[in-house]
Amino acid sequence: MIPIKLEIQGLYSYKEKQTIEFDKLTAAGLFGIFGAVGSGKSSILEAILLALYGSTERLSDRGEKNSMVNLQSDLLLLNFEFSSGKNNAKTYLARYSAKRNSKNFDDIKPAEHTFYEKAEGVWEPITARAEEIVGMKKEHFKQTVIIPQGKFREFIDQKPLDQAKMMKELFGLERFDLSFKTGTLLKAVKEQKIRLETQLQGLEAFSEEGLAEKQSQFSELKTQATDATQKLKNAEIDVRLQENIRIKNQQLSKFKAEQESLNTQRPEIEKQRQLHAEFIKAKTHLRPVWENIRDTRADLEKYKVSVIDCERFKLEFAKEIEELEAQEAELKQKNQERPQRESKIRDLKKVIEIQSLESQRELANTKLLSLQPTIEAKKQAQKALEVKIAELESEAEKIKTTDSSQLANLISSAKEWKNLENQLDKLQAEETEIAKEVKEITAKIENLKYTIPANLGSLESWEMSQKSTIQELEKQRDGIIQKQGLAAHVHLLHNGEPCPLCGAVEHPSPLEGDAADGLKQKDLQIQEAKSLLDQIQASKSSNRELVFHLENHQKNGVAKKEELNGTKEKLSSVKASLAQEGIDSHKDLLSKIQAIEHSSQSREKLLQEVKTLRRNWDTERISIEQSEKELQQAQLKLQSVLSNISSKKEEIRDMAFCKNYFQKDSQAIFTTIEGVETDISKAIEALDGKQKLLRERRSLKDKNDADLENFKKLRNQNSERLDTLSTDYEALKIQHGFLDEERLTQLFQHSLDAEKVARDIADFDRKHDIAENRIQELEAERGVSKFQEQAFQELIASFESLKSNAETFQNQVLLLDKEIQEAIGKLAEKRSLQADFAKLEIRESYLKELDNMFRGSGFVKFVSSIYLKELCNTANVRFMKLCKNRLSLEIDDNNTFWVIDYLNGGKKRLLKTLSGGQTFQASLCLALALAEKVKALNQADQSFFFMDEGFGALDKNALRVVFETLKSLRHENRIVGIISHVEDLQQEIGVFANVELDPVLGSQVSYSF
Repeated sequence: MIPIKLEIQGLYSYKEKQTIEFDKLTAAGLFGIFGAVGSGKSSILEAILLALYGSTERLSDRGEKNSMVNLQSDLLLLNFEFSSGKNNAKTYLARYSAKRNSKNFDDIKPAEHTFYEKAEGVWEPITARAEEIVGMKKEHFKQTVIIPQGKFREFIDQKPLDQAKMMKELFGLERFDLSFKTGTLLKAVKEQKIRLETQLQGLEAFSEEGLAEKQSQFSELKTQATDATQKLKNAEIDVRLQENIRIKNQQLSKFKAEQESLNTQRPEIEKQRQLHAEFIKAKTHLRPVWENIRDTRADLEKYKVSVIDCERFKLEFAKEIEELEAQEAELKQKNQERPQRESKIRDLKKVIEIQSLESQRELANTKLLSLQPTIEAKKQAQKALEVKIAELESEAEKIKTTDSSQLANLISSAKEWKNLENQLDKLQAEETEIAKEVKEITAKIENLKYTIPANLGSLESWEMSQKSTIQELEKQRDGIIQKQGLAAHVHLLHNGEPCPLCGAVEHPSPLEGDAADGLKQKDLQIQEAKSLLDQIQASKSSNRELVFHLENHQKNGVAKKEELNGTKEKLSSVKASLAQEGIDSHKDLLSKIQAIEHSSQSREKLLQEVKTLRRNWDTERISIEQSEKELQQAQLKLQSVLSNISSKKEEIRDMAFCKNYFQKDSQAIFTTIEGVETDISKAIEALDGKQKLLRERRSLKDKNDADLENFKKLRNQNSERLDTLSTDYEALKIQHGFLDEERLTQLFQHSLDAEKVARDIADFDRKHDIAENRIQELEAERGVSKFQEQAFQELIASFESLKSNAETFQNQVLLLDKEIQEAIGKLAEKRSLQADFAKLEIRESYLKELDNMFRGSGFVKFVSSIYLKELCNTANVRFMKLCKNRLSLEIDDNNTFWVIDYLNGGKKRLLKTLSGGQTFQASLCLALALAEKVKALNQADQSFFFMDEGFGALDKNALRVVFETLKSLRHENRIVGIISHVEDLQQEIGVFANVELDPVLGSQVSYSF
């Protein structure tokens, strides 16, 4: 990650928007950010952390966000532009903004935290967060890229478990955590093995012997089933033949019954046949003429009635039209007076407008009378302000101007005086404490010397002597044990017989078996001697530790004394420089600072009051100008209103008619106008309505006259046609033999469905013919007339018995065949499962071995330890150079950091025993090594390293060595940024940004270029 630009507004002391141009600073490789204490240097790092991760080092985003926002600002805005990714090829923008609640000062609204990526010169929003973009969490970012104030030695102070966890998360070592995967695989294998065992248990009933037995049974059953099937086929042929004869016998019986039924229906069918013939003749030849006579007679009656109605309507229309014409003439006369009435309405509307203009004239007069005295009063007040401003400016000029640099120097000297005195007291107390501890350690060493025997002189001699004593006692115990072994064979010795060990035949003095008590006593002596040796070694270890502590305390005492002398010299130098200005004590210094500040505050107060009065004067001037503009507008308004009143009066045509209305209320005039307008509208609408109705009635009268003539004509035509049709009808009756009028009328009115009756007669004839033909055909066939139902049922029973027997054999064959096929499949499955089970047993043994190896994340811890050791080796390259090859770092198997002290024979001691400056050097080297590993991990061509303070614990020589180390990083393509108030660093670094705290504007950033 390489920073490009940071914009800060409203964060801590940054009141106004400030821009840190990192691209110009990082171009130098090594740059600094300097400023006084409290100027806002560290806030730059906190702004970067807040823009990336949404929280700062000092305050969290939740609950404490109110304290982040500048107390004179309503908005917190951060824009951080940076490059990241492989070779830092991509450019990103992190934006963080938060606003105060306008109704509650202490309430900060939820912050907006967004990220953008630059694509083809355009910022596009993205959903990725800082962890994904930068590639590390906030905690790791603070230990490898940006190290905030007071957090420089955080990595060293971490517990071994936390260090291993950091390596795991930072370098993705979780890929080596195979415990869960191995356990999952082992669990899956065990479950699969149990499943296979269950399946094999279910297949125990299947065997090769059982399969062979079933195959033998299958051959016998198949032969029996074939014989039964052949018998069934022969019987089935006989049954099918008898079934056909039976069906034909049933058909013969059916047709005979149908023939008898049709013979019963014949008389009725013949009667229907006669009626159908008469009905068809009447319908075809006579009914059309009869229907025409009936329709013509109905039309004749209809036209007679229509003629009577039209003659009556003719008289009514003539009377109604005469009345409507009289009403139309009356309404025309009334509408002719409309122009005169509309002219008077227009005059009355002008009266209302004149009344409104009179009201505006009165308002304009009132405003003119009120504005003139107000303007005069404001001008007098402005003159009084001018006099007051002149008096305050004269008083401020009398107060001497304060030298801000002198005041700053005095305040700085006061703080330095107080700090040096406090530091002096602290150093004196520490020196006294060190002397006290040296005395106590010396006394402890002397007490240990008193425990040493007088003839030995030292703990080492005493330890060697005690070890020799133990060796002698153990040698004696071995001799006793030998004797016990030989004494066990004494009972085998007899004079004249050879010894089983040496072969001698004489045994002058055989061993006695009473050495058991001697062995127990000797073991007790050895145990007491070893216990004393442990005490000697413990005393030796305590003495070595006390000597080590004594040497350290003596060195620290010398260093404290030198530091105490240096602090005294600094305090004397401060007092000497202040004595030249006549200041002899810290109290006098504070009094002088207070006097200068009081003078400055008085002058500032007067100038601020002048500034306030000037703003008031400007406000009053603007108010007067506004009032004068309003006065001019009111005068113009009055002239305009008077002109309009005169113009409106000239537009009135009948002034005599309107004169009485000037004194009336506008609403009453409006009511009069509305009444007249309503009456005019009604008269127009009434005339239109009458004329429309008159047109409709005249149209209806003309239509009625035309209908009357038409209906008379149609009446005469239908009368002539009726006479002609009656003559033709009588002639047709005689021609077709229908002399009985009543019988003919019945035929006309009969509801006979001729088509249906014809179909019924034809259907009867067809069925009768079919029945006779089929009876003759069936009686001629062999065996149909002599069929016996009982013999057929006996044949069916025999067939069903054979069918049942054949199906039984067939089912047995199918069932046995299915069992054989199932047995073959199950045996194949059993063999496959047994092979799989054997493979799973082998895989289970392998997985158990792996599970034991990876259990408890042991492999991850092992890899993490390798990374830490490699990190330690990389850090040692710089650390040994910084400490002139006197010290080196080492990490043990428990991930604990140790220091190898080459000035003390290469002995190890804890990293915590280093001094403050040495701890800073070790922390710096480890942080640089960690940043280098992260750079390689991210495949970046450049890396960035930023640290805040941390140089105060170094002397000038150590500071020079550290600074040269930081400058050398430029050759490694590394960018290093430093935040500090140490003046020596500011003189060494050529490219830097300077932060100053302005009382009004807040933190301001400037540059050395």
